[in-house]
Amino acid sequence: MAILHTDIPTRAQVDALLTAREPISVSLYLPTSPASGGDAERIELKNLAGQATDQLRRAGAAKEDVAGITGKLADLAEDEEFWRFQARSLALFATPTSLTTFRLPNHLNAVVEVSDRFHLKPLLRSITFPQTALLLALAQNSVRLLEVVPEMDPVVVDVPGMPADLESSVGKESVTDRLPRRRFQGGEGPKVRMGQFSRQVDRALRPVLRGDVPLVLAATEPLASIFRSVSTASELADVGLTGNPEESSDRELASAAREVLDDLHADRLRELRELHELRTGQGRAVTDIADVARHATMGAVDTVFVDIDNVVPGFIDEAGAVTFERADDAVSYGVVDEIARRVWLTGGRVMAVRREDIPGGGATAAILRYAP
Repeated sequence: MAILHTDIPTRAQVDALLTAREPISVSLYLPTSPASGGDAERIELKNLAGQATDQLRRAGAAKEDVAGITGKLADLAEDEEFWRFQARSLALFATPTSLTTFRLPNHLNAVVEVSDRFHLKPLLRSITFPQTALLLALAQNSVRLLEVVPEMDPVVVDVPGMPADLESSVGKESVTDRLPRRRFQGGEGPKVRMGQFSRQVDRALRPVLRGDVPLVLAATEPLASIFRSVSTASELADVGLTGNPEESSDRELASAAREVLDDLHADRLRELRELHELRTGQGRAVTDIADVARHATMGAVDTVFVDIDNVVPGFIDEAGAVTFERADDAVSYGVVDEIARRVWLTGGRVMAVRREDIPGGGATAAILRYAP
């Protein structure tokens, strides 16, 4: 079974890339496959590196700088161990003195961008909509945590300190031992034990949870509600899987969890599109690139939608005015990418999506913090 090897960038890493400024900054994206030996991907990297080199030479870049870029990319292409462990896409950010890579779980198109800053819209897609999830299969007789990834079999995650089951973790006598003076009515005693069990599970989960990866719960009642009542996990999805997880295979649970993840993404996007429509009537939403750029520069954008596949070459000055260019070269940069950068760095939310998901159907749209 092939495993999806990913390293999603943290907020701090994205900040560093967004604020980096080098006269020569090369951004490459290429599709990869976790089941591949890497030969096709290495050939594609060499092709993309060649395109970047051509742009640099046409722009008059110094030979030593071009050599620094091509040398680092060539070394990576020859690193057989690196290509053995891949995900769905690979993002590379190179300068003459550095090379940073991220293996991403979502499918991205091949891209070559050369400028004085990195091209990050496609990278932001992996943060906008997490493609992976953790699934907690919780029952009184068993507990397991699965990593769910696109188009792959789930992987069991080893969680140190995770209780094996309710009986061994809290026992039949634990409630009366700890509270000798209290009498439990009806089914209250078992529910108290389920609460203790759930808290132990929650504590064990804390070190392995990541803020960018949703946690989907699969459990029956009343254990499902009890776990939700004691869980401290901000990653816990509001919607979970019903039914006894012990009666389903890991693959069946993962398939159901992917549907939950898709629904979460669709709901989030629909809510934001509806908000954009509402704000339009209030004068607090725009769709024209020039307007979005101006408000992004002012720090007035709450949420921006950006097309991850389209590059609009040009420049945005310090006042937010846009100058469009006809050709994409090593001098101009992507205007929409720069809009995303300015929104991100002023605390706004960036939704890196496909064009059909952008209000108005253009390259970008924005919900404003206040009416202009």
